[in-house]
Amino acid sequence: MRRRLARSEAERNKKWFLMTVLLNTLTLQSQKCYAHGLSLLITPLSSQAVVESPAFCQTVLTEMVMATKQKLLELQQNGYCVLRAHLPKGVIEACRDAFWPVLLAYLKQHGDEPNRGPHRHFLPMPFDPPCFAPEFFFDAEVLGIVRGAMDQRVVADQWGCDVPVRGSEYQRVHIDYQRPLFEETADLFLPPYMLVVNFGLDPVTPAHGPIEIAPGTHRMSREAAMRSVECGQIKLCAVPLEIGDVLIRHPWTLHRGTPNTTDLPRAMITVRYVRRWYADGSREVNAIPNAVWQSLTPEQQHVMRFPVKD
Repeated sequence: MRRRLARSEAERNKKWFLMTVLLNTLTLQSQKCYAHGLSLLITPLSSQAVVESPAFCQTVLTEMVMATKQKLLELQQNGYCVLRAHLPKGVIEACRDAFWPVLLAYLKQHGDEPNRGPHRHFLPMPFDPPCFAPEFFFDAEVLGIVRGAMDQRVVADQWGCDVPVRGSEYQRVHIDYQRPLFEETADLFLPPYMLVVNFGLDPVTPAHGPIEIAPGTHRMSREAAMRSVECGQIKLCAVPLEIGDVLIRHPWTLHRGTPNTTDLPRAMITVRYVRRWYADGSREVNAIPNAVWQSLTPEQQHVMRFPVKD
């Protein structure tokens, strides 16, 4: 079993490596890949990297485009999709190790001051590595889906952590960012102008309080969607996550948090992407240290809408 898992992980790493090389060396002739949102913004690999086979790379590229289109379709139909075993576990574990003392100190100081309901907390994530890693913001497939649902000029403007602890309860079914773009026509159906990307720093099992989502309710009026959920016509679906899984969701799909019945705080990371013209200042964010900002490529900086500190 361990050998099979090791081979599977090695194959994923190989495809990731070759895909990175391929997308970082695209010529003008192959710029059509950008139309699918597949421009990879991870820091370029060493110049010694060699693509083994053009045919193999074409196969990987085709698979990635097809997978992106399938996930984009799920997102459009259901209001969410999940990329399983997607982010590198080592990067997430490094983030967790660095962030955990920060989280515990916050809960010690603010444990009696929940800001997201009973025993639920939100705090902005730091941009100091390894809490911050390029993989969390510039992943090719995630950006392909986000850009496919919105446009090529999306920016990330929120980077935070939602943490229910023991004693948390079922939330009421709700949408995020409840203020409509046009208040005079709150139920006007609009193309998405924001999407939320989540991943856990630990496995999110049924005991840790996974999010529950009502599929398809982002395509309904709020009144009709709520009525369909309340009468049981549309069932809430729990979304447990393993380390490395990525949830991409439409914030207007009805959902709720569930109780965390364990002694482990459930740290769920949130990255929000919006169309470039949209801003609301609805969440507290930390500033990016100047050294981290300067380490990003111009393409990566173009995706980030956060304050930069000296």
